[in-house]
Amino acid sequence: MPRQRWQRGVTVLARWLLGTVLVTWRYLWETTPLYRAGECEGDERDRPPPLPPEAVDGMVQLAEDGCGPLFHRVFRVRIAGADVDGARLVEHVCRHFEYFVPSEVVGIRAGELRAHGLDVADELVVEMPGPWNGPVRVVRRDRESLHLVTLRGHMEAGQVRFRAREDGDLLVFEIELWARAATRLVHVLYSHLRVAKEIQLNMWVRFCLSAVALSGGRLVDGVRIRTRRLQPSHMAPREG
Repeated sequence: MPRQRWQRGVTVLARWLLGTVLVTWRYLWETTPLYRAGECEGDERDRPPPLPPEAVDGMVQLAEDGCGPLFHRVFRVRIAGADVDGARLVEHVCRHFEYFVPSEVVGIRAGELRAHGLDVADELVVEMPGPWNGPVRVVRRDRESLHLVTLRGHMEAGQVRFRAREDGDLLVFEIELWARAATRLVHVLYSHLRVAKEIQLNMWVRFCLSAVALSGGRLVDGVRIRTRRLQPSHMAPREG
């Protein structure tokens, strides 16, 4: 057991040091157009969607549990000539989540999954450089979407939803996030120093591009990124 922990520690350290250098290099030389709309002030429509009561327990880390502003972000790609439809692409995400993240810097730990992949109540941990590990739980899954909520120990407090749908001849894939910093330290790194925010942005851009590659189609008009910011005064504390 000590040997296994030592080996895991070495793996995490290597990912932190070498992976971060590599992913930063790739990000600097990324030729895919990224259309980043400037942050704008949000309103009540940017609050995270309600969750099923049975999905919320003491381990869940809701946006109301975080600190600082809520960031509502959408990453969207349009795909031409895809070989799959929206339901099939979401199924790939559920079955092979690890394929979509940058493996040189992100690792995925999950328990024993069902044959059809992630489903409601399943949990996994997204291992990232530094103290950024992200435990999450599936709260909804249907034909065209996968919806996760953050758990205690995640750097963020909130939700993320992956969705794919047809729009005429195009396939649209998007990642929608509602998240606040889980702690004051993360709030400083995210909102002021921008470190955590850029790590997150790079991961979700890579996720979108992996979805394009797996679909068998081609990217249309780059990756679209929209960010709206909701001030803490609009976030009611969790009841109970």
